[in-house]
Amino acid sequence: MNIEEAREACLTIKGASESTPFGDDVLVYKVMDKMFAYVGLTRHEGYFLLNLKCDPEKAIELRETYPDIVPGYHSNKKYWNSVRLESGVPRSVIKELIQHSVDEVVKKLPKKKQEEYNNLREE
Repeated sequence: MNIEEAREACLTIKGASESTPFGDDVLVYKVMDKMFAYVGLTRHEGYFLLNLKCDPEKAIELRETYPDIVPGYHSNKKYWNSVRLESGVPRSVIKELIQHSVDEVVKKLPKKKQEEYNNLREE
């Protein structure tokens, strides 16, 4: 998956928004004002890195399974993974991980906000 496809996948998430709070070189994706993904617009060690929130146990498992999933770059490495785009990680896995990241964010919201999110319409 390339960076444009990753952007598109993030924007297809229900209620997703894109912003640049860290500067013009980092795209941030949020649901309910909470970040679920970000990607730098400059390559790091030859790759664009898509950073995704992840359950800590699953994060370790993914890193052991895929050499191109590494601890989160510039983030809490317990809860965030960086996926090297245009690498050996299958597109379907990246899409699943984007949804997993959203699920991780939504489950930490207050119940009322979770209900509000769940009642959003797909666009």
